[in-house]
Amino acid sequence: MTNGEAGDFERDVELLWQRGDEPTRSGLNRDRIVRAAIDVADAEGLAGLSMRKVAERLGFTTMSLYRHVPGRDQLVDLMRDAVIEIPPETKPDLGWRPRIEECVRRGWALRVRHPWLAEVRGTRHVPGPNAVALYEHMLGIVADTGLSPAEVIATIGLIGRFVDAEALVLVETAESERDSGVSETEWWGSRDALYARLDSYPTLTRLWEAGGYDQPEDSLEFGLARMLDGIELLIRKRDESRDETSCAICGKPIAQPTSGRPRSYCSRACQQRAYRERSTG
Repeated sequence: MTNGEAGDFERDVELLWQRGDEPTRSGLNRDRIVRAAIDVADAEGLAGLSMRKVAERLGFTTMSLYRHVPGRDQLVDLMRDAVIEIPPETKPDLGWRPRIEECVRRGWALRVRHPWLAEVRGTRHVPGPNAVALYEHMLGIVADTGLSPAEVIATIGLIGRFVDAEALVLVETAESERDSGVSETEWWGSRDALYARLDSYPTLTRLWEAGGYDQPEDSLEFGLARMLDGIELLIRKRDESRDETSCAICGKPIAQPTSGRPRSYCSRACQQRAYRERSTG
């Protein structure tokens, strides 16, 4: 949403977190506007989304939309929160990795249905209740793996950025095909002038002749597996060093629990001291 004064931020939070407004005499309300905007963005991407097009789809004037939604930026955030889906609860005994994989695949399917989600860029979008609930769900899957709080947050951030980066390829491909009227396969299939110059690159040629480009790896599944391999290795290292942990404040050894979240402080007093230092530092 817009980066304005504090009042603008509070208004944006209220807009996202309150329930949908009641229909006016004409039958127009915020939920209808958001649904129509999603339809426009699904068909034309965010570049094709405007308040005017949404109004035309609904059969209203553009100004009538502003009685329910302050502007396009706010509308995009409402759209984003409206389409986000919260995965059903899964049994913790399945392990963190299959549960994260399920979240990622659901997130990917959502972006296939709504490619414009990957176009919502920037770090200052106010999250709505569905976005926060999904974030909470994913944090909860990784929170008891033995990673530090900062590592848990970094893990979920890394996974989210990876999915968005992969989804952005879908957006760019669809945009190119819309603009040119030529499919990706057709475009690359007619690049003979380029291919004729590639035989002087031995590694590229060898991989090509060996069939490396004939059946490429699924980039989402390949990248997800390699990323989770690295996180799994980090969890294993944290588990192996758990018994060697010392207090972050006084340095005394900490008796770690056999399950659950590892302790960072040897006593309540050291924990409180850490909180005081953090709040005043």
